[in-house]
Amino acid sequence: MTVELRAFTTGYVTIPTYFMLAGRDGTTKVPVTSYLITHPGGRVLFDSGLHPATQHDPAAHVGELLASFHEFDFHAGEDIGARLESVDTDPASITHVINSHLHFDHCGGNAQLANATIVCQRDEWDAAQRSGPRRGYVIDDFDTGQPFELIDGEHDLFGDGNVVVFPTRGHTPGHQSLRVRTDTGGEFVLCGDACYLKHSVDHLALPGVIADPDSALASLKLFRALRDQGATLMYGHDPGAWTTVPQAPVRLG
Repeated sequence: MTVELRAFTTGYVTIPTYFMLAGRDGTTKVPVTSYLITHPGGRVLFDSGLHPATQHDPAAHVGELLASFHEFDFHAGEDIGARLESVDTDPASITHVINSHLHFDHCGGNAQLANATIVCQRDEWDAAQRSGPRRGYVIDDFDTGQPFELIDGEHDLFGDGNVVVFPTRGHTPGHQSLRVRTDTGGEFVLCGDACYLKHSVDHLALPGVIADPDSALASLKLFRALRDQGATLMYGHDPGAWTTVPQAPVRLG
């Protein structure tokens, strides 16, 4: 059974560094990432990046508050639809989108994936519904008309252990990450914002903006354990680590 994993860069944002590491000053330019998993049961996207509207007028789309904390470096041809087409993959062929969480830089491309089912933790859907831009949620990004599969906890997408969603709460109330077992590269863990940086898991260093510190720390410890067991961790927004990640069409695994 062939399972393939590929990575895309879908723009960059510059954010206050304390968002990722408590107590840090300054700003950091970070990649916005997305992953394509090709499985005999379907084509899966993990996170869909920014909405194309943020290429032109970010404040009009995400609101003045969010825009004031983010400098967008995102251009035509970098949205997830264009990235997929660049590797001869029709966005309409994506069967599932697994959003790590529903913040605007992780689900902004969902509307381009019209035939996908969105897989999301029920707690995250509930948090997004009752929150708004102040908490990083933009309803036009995640409530886009596709069916939602709301899950509670771990979920084996195809029932064979190769694409497994698991909860990693802390950054948001319903954050989730993904284990992908590939044919050639072993197991990869797509961390999302439960682990922004390699430094985070190396030093169990918490972000400065966080929903639940205790849960976030538990998630970092889980990532450390998975790494110790041989998994390759794919950090959420690590600019240094990302320079070493092969980009699609090259396979990660």
